[in-house]
Amino acid sequence: MKVRLGIDVACRADHQASLAGADGEFLWSGWRFRTTPEDLEALWAKVPDGADVQVILEPTRNAWVPLAAWLTARGAEVVMVAPEQSADLRDYYNKHTKTDRLDSRVLARLPLLHPEGLDPVGGPTPADPFRRAVRRRARLVKARTVAFSRLDALIELLGPAWAEVLGGGDYNKTALMVLERFADPRALKRFGLRRLSELLIKTSMGAWRRDKAEELLAAAEQTLTLWAGGGLDFGELAADIAGEVRAVRSINAEIDLLEGRIAPLFAAADRRPAAVSADGEILDDSDQAGIVASVPTLGGVLGAGILARFGDFDRFASLAGVRSFTGLVPKIDQSGTNTDGHGGPTKAGDPGLRQALYLAANQLRKVDPQFAQRYYRLVVDEGKHHNSALCHLAANLATRIAACWRRREPYLLRDTDGRPITQAEGRAIVQQRFKIGDDVRRARRRSSKAKQLKQRTGRRGKESTGAAPAAGPSTNNATAREQLFERNLG
Repeated sequence: MKVRLGIDVACRADHQASLAGADGEFLWSGWRFRTTPEDLEALWAKVPDGADVQVILEPTRNAWVPLAAWLTARGAEVVMVAPEQSADLRDYYNKHTKTDRLDSRVLARLPLLHPEGLDPVGGPTPADPFRRAVRRRARLVKARTVAFSRLDALIELLGPAWAEVLGGGDYNKTALMVLERFADPRALKRFGLRRLSELLIKTSMGAWRRDKAEELLAAAEQTLTLWAGGGLDFGELAADIAGEVRAVRSINAEIDLLEGRIAPLFAAADRRPAAVSADGEILDDSDQAGIVASVPTLGGVLGAGILARFGDFDRFASLAGVRSFTGLVPKIDQSGTNTDGHGGPTKAGDPGLRQALYLAANQLRKVDPQFAQRYYRLVVDEGKHHNSALCHLAANLATRIAACWRRREPYLLRDTDGRPITQAEGRAIVQQRFKIGDDVRRARRRSSKAKQLKQRTGRRGKESTGAAPAAGPSTNNATAREQLFERNLG
């Protein structure tokens, strides 16, 4: 008897398995399990005795590797299905890359052909040390995120218990120490519970204690059970994990040095100078420092990231120009008299500026009742998604900062009636009057991009799943409409 076991592999959530016979009829489906010895034994018990088992997997990061090793050791034939790559290829080919050099005569005539497309060089340039330091820090933070992703992928080879014990995505100092020294489960077991508990208490300043050490030892035991059939060199994997940890520590050290440089540069740049006319006459001798830093949540790296990319707000002709500079203003969609609407954001300019404004708006809405009221209206009354609402708030935050800069006034928190309040009062007002319920959050939540791509189907995918799929390729070509739909979805 030949059966086919299809497994939808997940990185953090439960896997799902379905078993079909040689004729394509399902024996059972939707069985959920984790990559643990107990769950795998229960899964294997559902397979008919003496059956010739073929397992079909998708290479979901590295989470599929322990599964394949365990099932192969049980005598199953494990095969891989290549993941869908067409969406990434379309994104690649649709990028607007410059491949041809423009003729110098065209450049000379450009002011006549498209004068509104010329922007004066008046903002921060690469010669500005403040701008360089902020942008370099952003690159290092991105590199650290990539390093954490690589670390996550390597830890998945050890099994899911390690991620559950140590956390994932942003490892703390103690977790990095454990991974650097004890990624080999055999070394962790040899170290022992008592010494491991003492080391965790010392490194984490008491945050991690004996219970965490017991969880780590249980994770090590689970890894050894999963790989009892062989196939993984623990020493080499531990060396790779230790190398990634050293890379993360090096990046963290560089980020700390940069933040030490950015702080005084931010303080010096965050000063609205006295207004001076073209002939040197002082128009306004007032001098206001700390305008951007006066905005709640913008006293640190977020405020520096915004100011370093904007520069002097006086260089913009209007507040509309400030909003346009962010790239968060909507596109205008016009076609004769038939269409006149707005699309998504233009995304022009510096993406780091949009990210800083987005993060700042998300923090400010929790303490500023006026921002919270607008966010509440966008999400609850107008039905916008969280991300869309924050983009609106981010653009509004940019104009508020510019207005304060031009008036040489600090940012003041106010209630919805205009009454000045403190941050503590603002946070209490937001919690009391503008808290959004979980039911509304679930209604506004969208499917992830990966889930949308996975669920999309063509003509062949819409057929009934009651029978086994054809062994050969389809002879029906997709129509032009289906191709356009898939391209837009991708």
